[in-house]
Amino acid sequence: MQKVDIVKWVATVIQLIGYALTGLNYTPLNVYFFLVGIFLWFSVGVMWKDKAIMVVHVGAFLSLLIGYLNAP
Repeated sequence: MQKVDIVKWVATVIQLIGYALTGLNYTPLNVYFFLVGIFLWFSVGVMWKDKAIMVVHVGAFLSLLIGYLNAP
């Protein structure tokens, strides 16, 4: 198994945990999982030189950051 395959599967599991924590209303723990998953998937995009994957995860990061900054 290649390094990129390991990173993408770890990132996928972490993202799924983030979704489960969101469904269970465990905040801000869910956000921490999403941030790690976003970083790992962005890394996959870099390894693959896939700009679409990088852009979507920069967008996801910015969405979380803006939500955090606007939270009461």
